[in-house]
Amino acid sequence: MLKAGAVNDKICHRLEGDKGEGRHTKNLKRRLGYNRAHWQGIHPWNPQAFGEWLKRYARAMGRVFFYAAIAALIGLVVGILDAVFGRGLIWLNACRDQHPLYFMPFLGVVGIAIMTVYLRFGGRAQRGMALIFAVGYEEDEHIPIRMIPLTVIATWLTHLFGGSAGREGVAVQIGATVANNIGNVLPLQVHPRVLVLAGMAAGFGGLFGTPMAGTFFALEVLVVGSIFYDALVPAIVAAWTADFTARTLGLQSFNLGHIEMLGIDFHLLVCLIGFGLAFGLVGRFFAIGLIKCRMVFADWIPNPVLRIFIIGTLLGIVFLALGTGRYSGLSNDLFYSAFTGGRVYPWDWALKLVLTVLTLSAGFQGGELAPCFVIGASLGVILGEAVGVTPALVAACGACSVFGAATRTFLAPVFLGVELFGPEALPYFFIVCVTAHVVAGQESIYTAQKDLSQLLSFKGSEHNSRL
Repeated sequence: MLKAGAVNDKICHRLEGDKGEGRHTKNLKRRLGYNRAHWQGIHPWNPQAFGEWLKRYARAMGRVFFYAAIAALIGLVVGILDAVFGRGLIWLNACRDQHPLYFMPFLGVVGIAIMTVYLRFGGRAQRGMALIFAVGYEEDEHIPIRMIPLTVIATWLTHLFGGSAGREGVAVQIGATVANNIGNVLPLQVHPRVLVLAGMAAGFGGLFGTPMAGTFFALEVLVVGSIFYDALVPAIVAAWTADFTARTLGLQSFNLGHIEMLGIDFHLLVCLIGFGLAFGLVGRFFAIGLIKCRMVFADWIPNPVLRIFIIGTLLGIVFLALGTGRYSGLSNDLFYSAFTGGRVYPWDWALKLVLTVLTLSAGFQGGELAPCFVIGASLGVILGEAVGVTPALVAACGACSVFGAATRTFLAPVFLGVELFGPEALPYFFIVCVTAHVVAGQESIYTAQKDLSQLLSFKGSEHNSRL
């Protein structure tokens, strides 16, 4: 068996024959050279080399603990804000459900207020998630603190007056803004992307009570096909701290009860793959619908204030006609009906999808993932009843996989299912989420999201053009 040093020697000799080496080849040579020196020179009986290695290791571990400490502070602040935002949102949804006629007819009017404030005071904060992604890509440096009150209040008003929207986008923006501003005021040099990812994990994990899903959502959502492991420890610490803080302050996580698990046989395996195909296509249609509707509405009504007023007024009438509260806001009653045996109609998932697309495309604020949970769960009940599989189990798979397909993430929806429904459900979520991820396509609800395969192909073509 060859030792590591001998293997590196062989690779280095082969690389020396590369006449047209680029930046990646040079970096590989440099790393292999370091590994060769590492294996040949660092031994306990070589005190000087061993001492240098210990110093480097101590500095690396010190940096890990340094980022973990900052992440704990980020998680604490984000957890407090998540609790305030989440509890306020639940209370406002309850107020609207009790008095729908007081609020829902005026959705267009409150839309004027939301859009006017954003246009006058929003500045760079108007970019929303696009700005978060830009800072994560290191294409921008600063997220204004005013993004937090603007997006929180606008989302509260959207839900109170009946708009169909979610909440996770607000939580992610809260977390990223807090992390970015903490990093900017620290006297020490920190990596902005690491802190932003930790903040995103804290926002997601603290709001939903799913720190593992929040961690992997932050690590894999920036670039499809890539996971930023350099932010793994800070993201975990921030997510768990935010979750503990939010639960301590009274923000309740999902309580969906026990779901009957089935043994996986050939029939169930085929059904799970079929479910994954359906959920993946629905997630793709949801993402495409958001992109296309925003473009179409902007062409039809170029004035954003007039646009949100007209569409908001029409939506308020539609929401009242379809049932007070069933498709408005978080649609918690519809979501929990999927797991408690309540009435779910075959058209519930489609109406929730369309109304959410129209609400967000008009310019109202809120997230997209909570509607994905409702869409997937309500569709899952119908599919489960059609093929004779436990409806609640299929609803759980649908809630997670539609979220994954719409965001082009894989590990986050799998861990979300495990945290919400228990580890015994892991095989079901894995099969369905894999299938949904494959058929989801290139579209995402986050238009600023990048694809690793496209980045690599671009770099490869750029390198070939230089040869």
